[in-house]
Amino acid sequence: MYKTQVFVYDEGDLYRTRLTHSIEVAQIARSVARTLGLNEPLTEAIALAHDLGHTPFGHAGQDALNAAMGPYGGFEHNLQSLRVVDLLEERYAEFPGLNLTYETREGILKHCSAKNSRELGEMGKRFLERTQPSLEAQLVDVADTIAYNNHDVDDGLRSGLLTVEELKESALFRERCEEVQRLYPNLPLRRLIHETVRRMVNTLVTDLIHESQRRIDEVAPTNTDAVRALNKPLIGFSEPAAEKSTELQRFLHKRLYEHSRVRQMTENAREMVQSLFKAYFEDPSRMPAEFAERAKHEEREKGKSGRARIVADYIAGMTDRYATKEYQRLFSEAN
Repeated sequence: MYKTQVFVYDEGDLYRTRLTHSIEVAQIARSVARTLGLNEPLTEAIALAHDLGHTPFGHAGQDALNAAMGPYGGFEHNLQSLRVVDLLEERYAEFPGLNLTYETREGILKHCSAKNSRELGEMGKRFLERTQPSLEAQLVDVADTIAYNNHDVDDGLRSGLLTVEELKESALFRERCEEVQRLYPNLPLRRLIHETVRRMVNTLVTDLIHESQRRIDEVAPTNTDAVRALNKPLIGFSEPAAEKSTELQRFLHKRLYEHSRVRQMTENAREMVQSLFKAYFEDPSRMPAEFAERAKHEEREKGKSGRARIVADYIAGMTDRYATKEYQRLFSEAN
């Protein structure tokens, strides 16, 4: 709940977090899965777990942790999500992790570097052979894009970093917003925004359903192996909708994610994460006893890279506010 999507927790209580984002992805993905006749529980499980490996402070935190882990194998949030459900969660007496199905784990691991793929055996094979995951995994990937693009529009407007007029540079927003303004000329701004974003989501979801069904009907795969063997996904937008979605994404990157206020937040985040990594790596006893013991054990087994991986596990599991408190604790003590 206290992990950044775009705005850190102390910017306000009403912005999206990793938790609310994951719920929105699950809502979109499950609705589409039902319409297309896919496996709804599998779709929902992938959606709810897909961001478990994200660091505090969003992509800025991930970039900082990846840089710190550079000499020790790097850090990938998708791989960390898999590590969370396979190893770090402790819920059963007989084994670590959550004992999830191959299909759920495959869907969680959306992207993976070639180097790490080679170490994952069967799970990493598709990245090396460039085959496709299940339809449910493909669906969650697209639902993720729909959710974050559209809720970032909402959050950008709420924050005052974007205006309605600026957003009309994007065709997807402009078309839906002008449609709402024609139908409801006296609508208050907040309701105008909600209605516009709702219609944007509906436009993309409707296109996704129709285009995906067209592709499925055209190929008529008889089983999941037939889906995996294809050279491109079956779940996706039509070309016009894909162009509008990409245009909106580019707009948000330029006008929201690169905004000076957001950039200042990300710079602060990078400094915090890198400082925390250095402090824990140099002295693992600064972490809770459980992690300090793991760090010693892994260092005996794998050297410094083992110690570093446990430090990365600890930091990646933090919320924004816990990371901030830890930073203040460690570095106020130092002063």
